[in-house]
Amino acid sequence: MTTKKQKQEPWWKQAVIYQIYPKSFQDTNGDGVGDLRGIIKRLDYLQGLGIDAIWLCPVYKSPGVDNGYDIADYEAIDPQYGTMADMEELISEAKKRGIRIVMDLVVNHTSDQHPWFIEARKNPSSPEHDYYVWADKANELKSAFSGSAWEYDGQVGQYYLHLFAKEQPDLNWKNPALRQKVYDLMNFWIDKGIGGFRMDVIELIGKVPEEEITANGPKLHDYLQEMHHETFGDRDFLTVGETWGATLDNAPLYSDPDRRELSMVFQFEFMELDKQAGKEKWDTKPLDYGDLKNVLAKWQKLDFNHSWNSLFWNNHDLPRIVSRFGNDQQYRERSAKMLALLLHGLRGTPYIYQGEEIGMTNCPVSAIDEVEDIEARRMYQERLAEGWKKEDLIKAINARGRDNARTPMQWDASASAGFTSGRPWLAVNPNCHEINVENALNDPDSIYYFYKKLIALRHQERILTDGSFELLDTADAVMAYHRENAEDKWLVVCNLTGQEQEVSLPDKVKEILLANGPVPEDLAKALLPPYAAFLCRVEKD
Repeated sequence: MTTKKQKQEPWWKQAVIYQIYPKSFQDTNGDGVGDLRGIIKRLDYLQGLGIDAIWLCPVYKSPGVDNGYDIADYEAIDPQYGTMADMEELISEAKKRGIRIVMDLVVNHTSDQHPWFIEARKNPSSPEHDYYVWADKANELKSAFSGSAWEYDGQVGQYYLHLFAKEQPDLNWKNPALRQKVYDLMNFWIDKGIGGFRMDVIELIGKVPEEEITANGPKLHDYLQEMHHETFGDRDFLTVGETWGATLDNAPLYSDPDRRELSMVFQFEFMELDKQAGKEKWDTKPLDYGDLKNVLAKWQKLDFNHSWNSLFWNNHDLPRIVSRFGNDQQYRERSAKMLALLLHGLRGTPYIYQGEEIGMTNCPVSAIDEVEDIEARRMYQERLAEGWKKEDLIKAINARGRDNARTPMQWDASASAGFTSGRPWLAVNPNCHEINVENALNDPDSIYYFYKKLIALRHQERILTDGSFELLDTADAVMAYHRENAEDKWLVVCNLTGQEQEVSLPDKVKEILLANGPVPEDLAKALLPPYAAFLCRVEKD
C-alpha cells in the first residue's frame, strides 16, 4: 500500500525547482539581454545540478515597464528572448533531461499595450472595457510602486485601477468572459507541454476595490477553484501562488488537495523580519535570529496531508540571501552553505534562484542612475521630494533593491562574466572574477556541490518529504531540529551567526550526511564555529 501511495504522489513533493530570470541568465546573440537559446545552452548545467523544474520568469511579449510582468500578448514570445519555436525547443530539450518548465503567470493585470486595454480605452461600450476595473472617483488605494492606485484616463473619462505601475492596469475578475479568456490562454500553454504555473500576486485577483479590499477578497477561492476545473485540474501539474498575505490559517485554503485550487503558495512572513514594523521594505532593522527560527518552525506545523509549503530564500524581487542573512565577505561560502542546509532540511518544496547555488551576492550602486528597478527608482524620487538624503536612499536600495537579484549570472571570469559578448543590460557584479560557475565546478568543496548534494538527498531520502519536524531548544543564535519517520531520524544544526555558539544536544551521531566544516564529536557540550552547519543521522529513541 505504501509503495502505491508514493507512486501516486505529485512529482513536485520530492522536487527541487530552479528559478530563471531570463533577462539575466545567458545571452547568445550579443545584445546584452538573456534569451531562450541561452537557457537551452545551459540545460546540461542545470541537469548536472539535479533540479527537476525551471520556474521561468515572464518571456511573453511586453513593453518591459516592469521587466516582463506587464504582458502585452500572453501567446507570443517577446522578440528580445527569441521566438515561439525557441520556446517549444526549450520545453522539448528540458523534457529530454527530466526537467519541466513552470511558466510565470501574471493575470492580476496586463500591460496597457495589451489589445484588450487598447480596445477598452478606445470603446467604453466594448466587451473589453469591462475586462478592467474602472471608477468615476478614485479612493485611497495605493500602488505598490508608490502613489495612488488610480489613473485618470481622459480618453474614457474614468479612473482605472493599477495596483502596480500605471502601465499595468488591473483585470476585472468579476467578469466571467474575462475569466474564460484567462483560462484559454492558460490552456494554450498547458497544451505546449509545460509542467506548471507560478502565479504572480494571485491573492489579488479577488479584489473589491470599491471597498479597498485588495488581497484575499471574498471570491478569491471561488475563482481559483473555477480555474482549477477549467485548466490544469486533471494533470500532474505544479501550481504555486505568490501570496504575501498568506497565514497558517489561510494557506491551506489554497493548497488542500480536496479544495482543488493550487499545489502550494509562497508565504513571506520570514521575509518581513528585518523590516521595521508598520514601515516599508526599505526601512530595515537588524534580524532577530529567534524570530527567524520561530517563523520557519511555525510554517512546519502545517498539516502536510492537507496542505503543502514552499521553501525559498531568494527570488527576482528579493536581495541575495547570503548578503542579507549571511556574511558575503569573510564567511560567504560557509554562511551560504549554512543557509542552504537550514532551508533544504525542512519539509516542503525547495526553490533555488539562479546564482544562489554559487553564492552570488548583492551588487551595491553609488548613484540612482545605476538603478534599473522601477520600484526602487520611484521610491527614490518620492522620498527625495520628502526631504530624505540621497546617501540614505542609496543605502536602502543597496540593502533591498530588486536589482541585487537581477545582475547577470556569473558563468566565468571573462568580460561580462560569460553572460554576453555585448554590453549587459544591467551591470555585472565586479566580484564575478572570484564568484562564478567555472570556479565552482572546479572546486569539489564549493557551494555548488553542497547544493548538488542537498538536491540528491531530497530525491533519495523520503524523510525529507514526509518526515516529521521538531524544533530543539537552543540559544536564539542556533537553529537545531529533527526530521523523523518510521525508519530514520535526522538532526540539522545551524549556527545562524558569525560568532561561536555553544550547544548542548542529547543526540548520538550515527552518520554525518553533510556539513560545511568539522562536526563536534560530542553534542552534549559543543562549540559551533561561525555559520557552522551539519546534517547527521542520529539514534532513534
